[in-house]
Amino acid sequence: MDTTSLAPATGNETAAAPAQPADIKPLPLWYFGFEAVASGAYDLYKAFPQILWVLGALAVVNLVVSLTVLRSRLQLAKRLWRGKSTRKIAIGLLALRLGSHFVLALAGMPVVSTAGHLAFAAVMAAITGPLLWFAQRTALRALAAEDARTAELAVREA
Repeated sequence: MDTTSLAPATGNETAAAPAQPADIKPLPLWYFGFEAVASGAYDLYKAFPQILWVLGALAVVNLVVSLTVLRSRLQLAKRLWRGKSTRKIAIGLLALRLGSHFVLALAGMPVVSTAGHLAFAAVMAAITGPLLWFAQRTALRALAAEDARTAELAVREA
């Protein structure tokens, strides 16, 4: 990690690590709304098949925003995906989606109604947004602690 971008100590710092690394900007809250809609997309499509073009347009907007507005935050995304917690969340959400539908089908209560699919979409969106935000927050704290240790080691070696 490049330690030249760290600000010099002013004496007012506390012993705790900074909330986030200086060179990484967190993803904005609205981005997690995109991800929440994406997690509920399957059930939204099942509830309203005619919404497929809207979901496709949202996917394109998400891709364009990710590659333009959020381009500077790609470093954060790469570091997040290297972490085990982000992958665990993604696999857990997929298992929740498939497992819950499978268990309900085995119990003789498959989700076939519009209301059932809308409820599933709402639950998946409500779970996904906060979980991904929390994963980012945790990862940023870990990166800040890593940067602080790296800076401390650099100072000791100098």
